[in-house]
Amino acid sequence: MRDVEARVLDAVDDPGTVSLLAETVRVPSVTGTDAESELQHHVAGLLAEAGLDVDVWKIDIDGLRAREDFPGTEAPRTEAYGVVGVTGGEGLPALALQGHVDVVPTGDLAKWEGSDPFAARIVGDTLHGRGACDMKAGLVANIAVVRALRAAGVRLARPLAVHSVMSEEDGGLGAFATLARGHTAEAAVLTEPTSGTVITANAGALTFRLEVPGRAAHGATRTEGVSAIEVFWPVFEALRRLEEERNRDVPPLYGDNALPYPIEIGTVRAGDWASTVPDLLVAEGRLGVRLDEDPADARAALEEAVHGAASPWLRENPPVVTWPGGQFASGRLPEGHPLLGEVNRAVADVCGAWPREAAAPYGSDLRLYAAGGIPSLHYGPGDVRFAHAPREQVELAELREVTRALALLAVRLCGVR
Repeated sequence: MRDVEARVLDAVDDPGTVSLLAETVRVPSVTGTDAESELQHHVAGLLAEAGLDVDVWKIDIDGLRAREDFPGTEAPRTEAYGVVGVTGGEGLPALALQGHVDVVPTGDLAKWEGSDPFAARIVGDTLHGRGACDMKAGLVANIAVVRALRAAGVRLARPLAVHSVMSEEDGGLGAFATLARGHTAEAAVLTEPTSGTVITANAGALTFRLEVPGRAAHGATRTEGVSAIEVFWPVFEALRRLEEERNRDVPPLYGDNALPYPIEIGTVRAGDWASTVPDLLVAEGRLGVRLDEDPADARAALEEAVHGAASPWLRENPPVVTWPGGQFASGRLPEGHPLLGEVNRAVADVCGAWPREAAAPYGSDLRLYAAGGIPSLHYGPGDVRFAHAPREQVELAELREVTRALALLAVRLCGVR
């Protein structure tokens, strides 16, 4: 290992990185809240302190929403900010490290140990809290890399960029705005949680809404009506059959994951009075998009399944299908791209073993970077099984390893003056 690489690794401040992770977890930056913007401005300050040239801008939400390729949003918001920091160096950034500041809502507080999801509780070598895994540990690792470069006195020959984005959880507005702003790089690593695996492809996810009609009647004469709840059941069964069909041929990258393209109903609302037959059921869910599948084809498959549900009532009163919210296409690193080998070598030099390559069943900003011509992959601290859950946590040993691997990657791709 070259002396300059050893200097950078020695300059990684592990206690400072853990403190910064706890600090960011304590900011309740739920998607669409003011705290999301607050954390973006804080990250901008941290990047400036690390010596980066920082671009902070207010995102033109309405202007981007008018674009045909707008990725969709779910959380209501009145403002959003983009943050990009770039080190010194000549030419296009050789590498961008990307992370998002937003987190999903906490759910039932009683299911959190200590009842405060944002306490950043540390037990042993594990930090617990909403966003610890998805993905503030990855965001903090990116910041720790540029801090280590500055502390080591290393000047990069090519720029290194750090992209901090909002609104990843509900569609990718922040990444979309960052790319529309003109920020780019030769390659990007999105530090989403990967448990030591390198994720080179992920499925998409399309939010859908179903409006299933019934016919109202008094509950005492329910046979005069048609319950929207009952007629929804054939639709649900049709979606389960579609899910089975779409997961018959699983690409080898998914390994033993037998359900990389799940279809799930997340919310169901029906009726407005206890003694009335409900005349409308509204269900919202997500449709997994297969690798390299046109999202329009995925939408058509779901609509065909819904409208083909076996029910005389539904044939005469078809459900209405709409597509609000986040619209994640699939994305992947081009086969044979050298970024994979460079990441693998950096990880092996830090961890002592070559990482496994895999695909993920969820959507992310990767597809936006790939569509923008930036070869990208995921590698970051945390186990995605803890994401969005009341037991959300991250192992601090993973944070230390990932930070060092990313630091090596940055030095090797960007070079040193």
